[in-house]
Amino acid sequence: MSGEHVLVTGGTGFVGAHCIVQLLEAGHRVRTTVRSHARAGDVRDLVRAGLAAAGVASTARVDDVEVVPADLMHDDGWPEAVAGTDFVLHVASPFPVRQPKDENELIVPARDGALRVLRAARAAGVRRVVLTSSFAAIGYGHAVDPGRPFTEEDWTNPDGPNVTPYVKSKTIAERAAWDFVEGTGGDLELAVVNPVAIFGPALGRDFSSSIEILLGLLNGRVPAVPPGTTTGVDVRDVADLHVRAMTHPDAAGERFLAVAGDPIAFHDLAVMLRDRLGADAKHVPTRVLPRWLVQAGAVVNAELRAVAPQLRRSQGASHEKAERMLGWHPRSTEDAIVASAESLVRLGLVRP
Repeated sequence: MSGEHVLVTGGTGFVGAHCIVQLLEAGHRVRTTVRSHARAGDVRDLVRAGLAAAGVASTARVDDVEVVPADLMHDDGWPEAVAGTDFVLHVASPFPVRQPKDENELIVPARDGALRVLRAARAAGVRRVVLTSSFAAIGYGHAVDPGRPFTEEDWTNPDGPNVTPYVKSKTIAERAAWDFVEGTGGDLELAVVNPVAIFGPALGRDFSSSIEILLGLLNGRVPAVPPGTTTGVDVRDVADLHVRAMTHPDAAGERFLAVAGDPIAFHDLAVMLRDRLGADAKHVPTRVLPRWLVQAGAVVNAELRAVAPQLRRSQGASHEKAERMLGWHPRSTEDAIVASAESLVRLGLVRP
């Protein structure tokens, strides 16, 4: 399918920029959306950095990336954005470190934005949309069963306990997308990628909330690491899974968990950073905070607030389906985290 025309929403985003890099490497023509055309240069800088990091000698094709303005909260611009494209990777969606007081600040743009893109894609005759959802739409709001990993068959209960506005927004948005395609989508196909915490190399200062938490550890913004675990995946593997879900004929109508391996304890993550980054990780704490202190500190500390929901989670997730159906083989969680940290050092964001 080399040479197909692909729209990537949110080209300045962490995942979006890496998707563009891999699409260009595969020979596709790429268009991407930004909320303001003033950020067109930012897109090209990120993609140029990504191609250089991937060892691509010439980055001349970056100038061929078409950048168009379109806002998820408005209809204007979307017909032009999807016109003439074969596929859409709908990556753009809000993902803040700080949860809003009003959950609709996240739910409305996530849900309405996904539907806006799907309606425009259907009208333009796009073949398939790949929606970036999240593990947030799979693993929350119900009892944890450490005896089995989460799979694509699982769905978050948005009315369950400890469901944050972000988790609710991703669940509602994905449900709305499936309902749209099954009800009024016509010939439009949908595939969904559900990543866990996304690590990997940052190409600029726009990166995932997971890396924001990692940066907090590297800069010693918390006195100790929280208890509990996290699961991770490299952004390059997330982008690869998007491209596979876009091109593989059997991916239509399917969800795919993007997860590298078993959960890793935050303490083990900290020790690994110390071991593999040496002096660059000298501010990373290795003491473990008591659970009660994390919960109390989450009221005033954004990094602690982001990890508090993970305190009692130990259930892993499986990438068996993506491996079996699409031949997807991710890097290890440890390598993804180290790549994140090394990129933050290169960008000068880690204090000496």
